[in-house]
Amino acid sequence: MKKYFTVEEYFNIKENSHHRKKYIIIIEIVLVSIIAFSSFTLIKWGIDNFRTWLINRKIEKNINLSSTNTDGILINPPSNRNSSYYYYVSFPFIEADFKSLLATNNETVAFIRVKNTLVNYPVVQASDNKYYLKHSFDKSSNKAGWIFMDYRNNPDNLDDNTIIYGHRRVDGTMFGSLENSLSADWQEKKDNYVIFLSTPKESMLFQIFSIYTIKEENYYLTINFNNNEEKQKWIDTMKKRNTALIDTEVNVNDKFLTLSTCYGKSGKRLVIQAKLIKSKKI
Repeated sequence: MKKYFTVEEYFNIKENSHHRKKYIIIIEIVLVSIIAFSSFTLIKWGIDNFRTWLINRKIEKNINLSSTNTDGILINPPSNRNSSYYYYVSFPFIEADFKSLLATNNETVAFIRVKNTLVNYPVVQASDNKYYLKHSFDKSSNKAGWIFMDYRNNPDNLDDNTIIYGHRRVDGTMFGSLENSLSADWQEKKDNYVIFLSTPKESMLFQIFSIYTIKEENYYLTINFNNNEEKQKWIDTMKKRNTALIDTEVNVNDKFLTLSTCYGKSGKRLVIQAKLIKSKKI
């Protein structure tokens, strides 16, 4: 090791040491900032989740869900009596107490349940598709958002395609548990392929015909079609995308329900689509 330095060498060493200390301080500040931001994000995520849990508990206490075996009206029944359609129309309707739901949120338009998932929520509808991405059922600010119907849809007189959105929360809330539908275990259970949807005026059953993931696009979010040719082309595309263990019969006389949520971190979407098979006016 060198024991003697020139005056020039000495000051160069001191200057380099000073620069190193500055770099170390900058790195420490950056690391502390990252840790602080991550901690704040986790705390905020936890608070939003807790508030969502409280709202769900209140809904569970104030709402009476009932099942009824009322026959209802069969929608576009196939001529083939061996069709799986006739199995699913035997399921009971789910009816919700909309009086209590509307008292909390006057924008409540429906109630949805998907078997073997955590999806068991009232559905709201705003004047755009942004509000309920960051607001909860009680309209409080919450990044967990809520389950909402596309603002373009008419909940009282269903369009060709009714769309319902929700965040994919990692704890399974909102539409987070729809990911279950991609598993072989979920798909092998025949009873899972029915969706219950009720509005203040009508109870409905939908039979799932397509489950898939896809890059973000607008085509599957088409609300209405100009003619049957357009609709048939859309149906054929949605059917081809299906990755589930089903082959549900679908045609241009059907009305559809589309559930859409984020999937993964690459901007993809998880989509579940079903056709209306039975309804009952309330």
